[in-house]
Amino acid sequence: MTASGVTSEVGRLRTVLLHRPGAELSRLTPRNSSDLLFDGVPWVGRAQEEHDAFAQELRDRGVEVLYLQQLLAESLASEPARAEVVHSAVAPTMVGPTLAATLRSWLLDLPADELAQHLVAGLTHDELPRSGAAGVVERMAGPAEFVVPPLPNVLFTRDSSVWVRDQVAVTSPSMRARQREASLTRSIYTHHPRFDGTALLYGGSREEAWFEGGDVLLLSPGVVAVGVGQRTTPAGVEAFALRAFASGVAHTVLAVPIAQERATMHLDTICTMVDTDAVVMFPAVADTLMAWTVTADDEAVRVEGPSPFLVAAAKAMELSELRVVDTGLDPVTAEREQWDDGNNTLAIAPGLVVAYERNVVTNQALEAAGIEVVRIAGSELGSGRGGPRCMSCPVTRDPQS
Repeated sequence: MTASGVTSEVGRLRTVLLHRPGAELSRLTPRNSSDLLFDGVPWVGRAQEEHDAFAQELRDRGVEVLYLQQLLAESLASEPARAEVVHSAVAPTMVGPTLAATLRSWLLDLPADELAQHLVAGLTHDELPRSGAAGVVERMAGPAEFVVPPLPNVLFTRDSSVWVRDQVAVTSPSMRARQREASLTRSIYTHHPRFDGTALLYGGSREEAWFEGGDVLLLSPGVVAVGVGQRTTPAGVEAFALRAFASGVAHTVLAVPIAQERATMHLDTICTMVDTDAVVMFPAVADTLMAWTVTADDEAVRVEGPSPFLVAAAKAMELSELRVVDTGLDPVTAEREQWDDGNNTLAIAPGLVVAYERNVVTNQALEAAGIEVVRIAGSELGSGRGGPRCMSCPVTRDPQS
């Protein structure tokens, strides 16, 4: 088992954390899908088939695949881990003091696999064991109402944690539907034997400034770009930068403002790295995207800019320029394929990426630029607005040469 650590987006991928979609997707309905951040109601069986094929493509190329729910269940052998995740899942302010006490006791007594399942898939009131005393919440709730909401977005493991060198940032999600994911991820990194001794670069508590992994691009060793928009705040970038500088895992952080829109929720929806000197990028923003360059200044930060993102990134990476592959070919195709995660590629190695097959024009452009594309189906997986990069948290990559 190799030591965990990631210094770039494109170093040879050795270990990755995924989540195979399951019962949590079955909880989605036309009534609640928007609140749970999905644009449709996916066909669960087909989504699982697509995800299994994605995982197999990675294994076929020598990548070790870890599954989040399995690691979570193994972590729950620890009593402190159980207490932490159950406390996060059951808030008296939401379910009332009476039900909170009963529910916590019941959950803490469950076998680890079953507890992990309920923490991800959620619970409705009619699935709870009947207790002698029922509080106001329990008496007034409809049978299909959630007492523990499901976490369908746990599918997108990139967002809840990100490795920077040998440390991991457990992120602080901005959207209510995703905030509990951080407690599960933090439990894994804190209590699973595999990650014993791993330093947390960011704590993932709800008191932390909003900061999500989909906004983080490890451009090169020591150089990190962070999108600022719908999911990550300027305060989150500054807090992350200070910790990254203090721990020595980065020397430059680029704060990159992006539109606060559903289509561009994270930086990796408009730009990802496909080689050591190349990005695939939404052309509508390529010439207008700006960056503030943040570096260490004693115990504070020095902020310079703004300057064009591509210029600032190349300078920080000590390159003359970055090669840019455009999403699509014309404005309409570019907009369609950006929406379908054409920019959201996962690099397995320099010049070798995984992409959704549906983005035909972008994939052809990548190949014309010398990038090998592993095409996967994503008709159902994409309903949560995430591509191969969103669905994967690299745990170990070879150092970028």
